[in-house]
Amino acid sequence: MAKKNALGRGLGALIEEAEPVEVVAREAVATGTEIHIDLVDTNPFQPRTVFDSEALEELSSSIKEIGVIQPITVRQMETGRFQLITGERRFRAARIAGLTHIPAYIRTANDQGMLEMALVENIQREDLNAVDIAISYQRLLEECELTQENLSVRVGKKRATVANYLRLLKLPAEIQVGVRDNKISMGHARALAGIDDPHDQLKLFYKIIEEELSVRKTEELARKLESDLLKHPEPEETKPQKSPASAYDELKNQLSGFFNTKVSFQHNNNGSGKIVIPFRSDDELERIIGIFDRLKD
Repeated sequence: MAKKNALGRGLGALIEEAEPVEVVAREAVATGTEIHIDLVDTNPFQPRTVFDSEALEELSSSIKEIGVIQPITVRQMETGRFQLITGERRFRAARIAGLTHIPAYIRTANDQGMLEMALVENIQREDLNAVDIAISYQRLLEECELTQENLSVRVGKKRATVANYLRLLKLPAEIQVGVRDNKISMGHARALAGIDDPHDQLKLFYKIIEEELSVRKTEELARKLESDLLKHPEPEETKPQKSPASAYDELKNQLSGFFNTKVSFQHNNNGSGKIVIPFRSDDELERIIGIFDRLKD
């Protein structure tokens, strides 16, 4: 499949027209480019998984005062409903503000086009956390079949920068969640990624938080740790074996980080049991279902 070579130039390069498209009048559509908010469904390809509730309330208050300044972007489905391409934060805040209609650009896009636009729009946001950026890069590589070199050109980043983000996804789930929750910075995470042993990564991760270490100090400790291990490698037979309980805990933490919700295990001594993935709202349930849908593809 031919690929677009303008991904890094922003949404304007992916969307052929920059002006609002006039919508054919129908019962479900307001005049001009105002559409009924109840006819808009969230984007199953949304790469952003965390929306700060306080920031949403602030945006909602602003929308109550001056309205939605920047329209959302949607595609119209055969059912007559609309599906978000970009602007979910504005859409959520508009609903909180009690709006019945919202300004929108109507676009024609297939599933891959939606994914590309949503990923690019999120990558370009200044407030997006490093883990979500890394996930967006990974999805562009896998689902849009790009190489790292092509990806770096399209998003306008050096290949080394893209590689540094992708390395975050190899860190233990606790550390990824720590980056997402702003407990540590991207600089801290890069230093941790330079350590081979996940147990050593976690030890230093907790030390960073407890002692509020700087990035420079973290880099020094990471280099020292790796240097000491090279000089005095741990004998294979002395390495502690994981207990079944710790293995369950590790898997539970990894799944919690993957689904961005507190996953729990219920298991019996005979090995049977179940995994519980809780959700707090219909939107969160849709997000989790969307993850499962992507895993099937």
